[in-house]
Amino acid sequence: MPDTEEGTPKPGHFLPDGTGEPQAGSQPLTLTGGRLGALSRARSIAVDETPVRRKARPLPTDPGTTSEYSGPPVAPLTTAPAKPLAGTRRVGGPRPTGWHANPSRSAPQFSSEPPPVKPPRHHSRKVVAALSALVLVMLTGATVAGFKLVNSYGERVDNPLAQPSVKKSVAPLPTPPDPTVTVTATTVPDVVRLRQNTLYKAGAVAAVSCREPAIKPNSQSAILRYYKALLPCLDKAWAPVIKRAGYTFRSPKVVLQSSQNTSTTGCTGEEDVAYYCGSEESINISWKSDLKFYKDDPIAARVWMMDTMAHEYGHHVQEMTEILTAAWSREGWAKNKVEELEWTRRKELQASCLGAAFLGANKKSLGLSGRKLEVWQWETQHSGDEYNDKKIRDHGSRKNHWLWAEPAFNSADPKVCNTFTAAPAKVS
Repeated sequence: MPDTEEGTPKPGHFLPDGTGEPQAGSQPLTLTGGRLGALSRARSIAVDETPVRRKARPLPTDPGTTSEYSGPPVAPLTTAPAKPLAGTRRVGGPRPTGWHANPSRSAPQFSSEPPPVKPPRHHSRKVVAALSALVLVMLTGATVAGFKLVNSYGERVDNPLAQPSVKKSVAPLPTPPDPTVTVTATTVPDVVRLRQNTLYKAGAVAAVSCREPAIKPNSQSAILRYYKALLPCLDKAWAPVIKRAGYTFRSPKVVLQSSQNTSTTGCTGEEDVAYYCGSEESINISWKSDLKFYKDDPIAARVWMMDTMAHEYGHHVQEMTEILTAAWSREGWAKNKVEELEWTRRKELQASCLGAAFLGANKKSLGLSGRKLEVWQWETQHSGDEYNDKKIRDHGSRKNHWLWAEPAFNSADPKVCNTFTAAPAKVS
């Protein structure tokens, strides 16, 4: 192409200065051949003869040379014998020897020297002693707190009602001046509770003008309604006495005894005989015997049912004043069967005495006069262990039943019912 053509680069345009003029010491390329623009024959240029190679630093892979580069070391040849490794294993496990490590070299690397260990720090004796004392104080405090926590948990488990629920108040509660004050509860011996109970000083049973229920006890449901109708009269008469004695009054339950094992707490009595259950505070009525008695003699059956209810309620009075609990305790600690039966007779004779006190205080309203009074006297004089088919002496003789019931009926005062201070002959 002609050089004068516009846009065509001149010879030497691609030289370093870009002016198109050849520099000193350089030769322009000359086109040879018969054709314009054709290149001359290629000339072999060795790598070692290039100026870049002559000016470059030797590579670390060349044998016998050193370099300033911190590149990876040269891997040994595959056929070269492996040098046995020794020393301490480096932290972090096996690592390759370089970026171009030989795949056949897979053994972990080791260091000939172990890592430096920092020498332990030594403390003075005073510092060690102070730290030991501090640890001892902390352990002692933790132990004391643990015992207090266990004791408080045991108290809540043994007596859950002793921990009342307290509503949150706006004002903070005052802090007691000395929360570590120990209060020692004094226990009352059983004999003192039985012989010196405040019930004997509480005064006479009140006359509450209770009338005999006008219910004919001619069926199971009617018998239950008859006994339940008598319950409010007994509650009203005994509540003031219990409160004056310093105890909490509670009304008992009245249930029918359908079988010998009707109690949910294991409290049972004799079949076809009414009994009191202290653990449930319930009066269990034997309705079958009452129904049979009513069919034979309605008046005598009514008097008998009133006396039975008054006697079993007497056991409830013993329960509320803790006499029953103490009597059961004495029976359990008895040395022999004879002593145990004596404590039982004292308990039963007192219940009959307390029942007679209620009947005497309300004899007019209950209609215990004339024929009914005679029936009650005869039944009381003929109630005792002599009529027990099993001949067990656990309630007292008929003579002693009348010995305790008559003065109580006439005075209506529980002070005449202290059978626990009486001579053995009066509780036989």
